[in-house]
Amino acid sequence: MNKFIKNIIYFSLRHRYFVFFMTLVLIVLGVWSYMNTPIETFPDVTNTQIIIIAQWPGRSAEEVEKMITIPMETVLNSVQKKANLRTTSAFGLSYVRIIFDDDVDDAFARQQVLSRLGNADLPDGVKPEVEPPYGPTGEIYRYTLKSRTKSIHELTAIQDWVLDRQFKSVPGVADVNSFGGEEKNL
Repeated sequence: MNKFIKNIIYFSLRHRYFVFFMTLVLIVLGVWSYMNTPIETFPDVTNTQIIIIAQWPGRSAEEVEKMITIPMETVLNSVQKKANLRTTSAFGLSYVRIIFDDDVDDAFARQQVLSRLGNADLPDGVKPEVEPPYGPTGEIYRYTLKSRTKSIHELTAIQDWVLDRQFKSVPGVADVNSFGGEEKNL
């Protein structure tokens, strides 16, 4: 080990200008790398994923599974470059998440999903929504509206016409999904 270190010192002293030149090159490369490296507080290291939510109010989880989730799952199984497809059915809600391979960009994934989703045989009035793209830190806050003085119709109207619009005006908010309540039918 001593001989190796002595040889490095001997080479460095003998070829001073070369060592100074290489040190300068390393400094320039280091500064260039520092200036051009993107720094993110919460980098998105996950694969591309597409989330589809379909609501069928007033239906049991079994009905939603049979009439919405399984037909969507069937048509979405043929999506190219799919790594995983996971579904969840709840009371009045169908949730489908498709995870794609590492090299798939969001535009390709959305095009694949939207082209096949139209072929699903779903009940009348059910329109599946493809969620906007967001990373793993995207779902941050869940809340419930409660009031002793306002009806469910009024709370739903406040959510849809006031809160939804104000939340979407906040920079970085991709979407607001509301679930439940009663809507007025004309």
